[in-house]
Amino acid sequence: MAHPKPIPEGGHKSPFNVIVIVAALGYFVDIYDLLLFSIVRVPSLQDLGLPPEEIQHVGVMLLDWQMAGLLLGGILWGLLGDMRGRISVLFGSIITYSLANIANGFVTDVDTYAFLRFIAGIGLAGELGAGVTLVSETMHREYRGLGTTLVASFGVLGATVAALVGDLFDWRTAYFVGGGLGIVLLLLRFATYESGMFEQLKQTGSRRARFWLIFKTKDRILRYLACIGIGLPIWYAIGLLIVFSPELSRALGVTPAANAGQAVFWAYMGLAVGDMSSGLLSQRLRSRKSAVLAFVVMLAVSVVAYHLSTGVSLTGFYVICGFIGFAAGYWALFVTIASEQFGTDIRSTVTTTVPNFVRGAVIPFTLLYLALHESLGALGATAVVGVIAFALAGLSLRHLRESFGRDLDYAEDEDEPAVGI
Repeated sequence: MAHPKPIPEGGHKSPFNVIVIVAALGYFVDIYDLLLFSIVRVPSLQDLGLPPEEIQHVGVMLLDWQMAGLLLGGILWGLLGDMRGRISVLFGSIITYSLANIANGFVTDVDTYAFLRFIAGIGLAGELGAGVTLVSETMHREYRGLGTTLVASFGVLGATVAALVGDLFDWRTAYFVGGGLGIVLLLLRFATYESGMFEQLKQTGSRRARFWLIFKTKDRILRYLACIGIGLPIWYAIGLLIVFSPELSRALGVTPAANAGQAVFWAYMGLAVGDMSSGLLSQRLRSRKSAVLAFVVMLAVSVVAYHLSTGVSLTGFYVICGFIGFAAGYWALFVTIASEQFGTDIRSTVTTTVPNFVRGAVIPFTLLYLALHESLGALGATAVVGVIAFALAGLSLRHLRESFGRDLDYAEDEDEPAVGI
């Protein structure tokens, strides 16, 4: 089967264009809402009347429901992005998670809390993938890494604002603020426009949104799994070491124990700097893989430091959290790599599902952590999970192909491996 006619690539060279700015603001609100539960987990469950011994267990359950929503939403929004366009996802996702978070401010029982975290997770799943896909397809191929870097670097600051709001206001108010920010951002979305690549593909009459195309050949399967694998250490570090920092800091003998909001604040301050640094390093080296390798090694070092920080001061513990955040700051590169690995007809599906499958990996991570907690203790359990996450990332990085400056002007072919590989 012949390949469709190449699709012209967008020509933006500056990352300071309307698409990048609106995508960055969208990711800012997305991260605010995504991390807000981790920040208000303890006070919200206390307010709902849970005894102290149940807070960690119920907190894990609620987090897993949110991540399950991300898994489902990643597939739904990804397919919609390839069927109806990237803009439709940017509108639909923000409406969904904004309304869910406003409703979260009214919950009075755990079951309703879990349901709304699931719905919020579905909504949150679409924001990053659609934004990065749109940026990748509307910028010059030599500069799109700068655009996605700006989106991620500014976007992760949403977690720091969530930490401040969570500390200063009641947890219900914090949810109302997140939902309100999303509604305001919705108005800015009318300034965006659809990807030219997608519009031209649509005019060819080619079928789109074929998720199964990813699994058509062994090469595509390996590329897809490798894209997921390199991101696992990021959400291992954030989803376990940072989210459960109150419990883990107590196991380390930190007195007083860490505050989850402060741990998230310092980790995401580091993440913002790390995302910018990794993006610039990738541009400097003209290599995605080399920059990712450097940051994976740094993250492994920071995780070891975390586990060896017995008796460290609270300030010292927060410094380590900041170091972990900086080293985990290859998130922008990770999502950009996913966007660059596949053709326009399934690019939104891949770019949206990959980061959400990585986020969803928190489910098996937390389940394994709880299963090992009794026999190995909190720190021993997180260490075992970490070894698994980094081993998978190392194997994945070996199988990834360099994608810096790669031409994205193609669609996947049903019968042969994608062109341009």
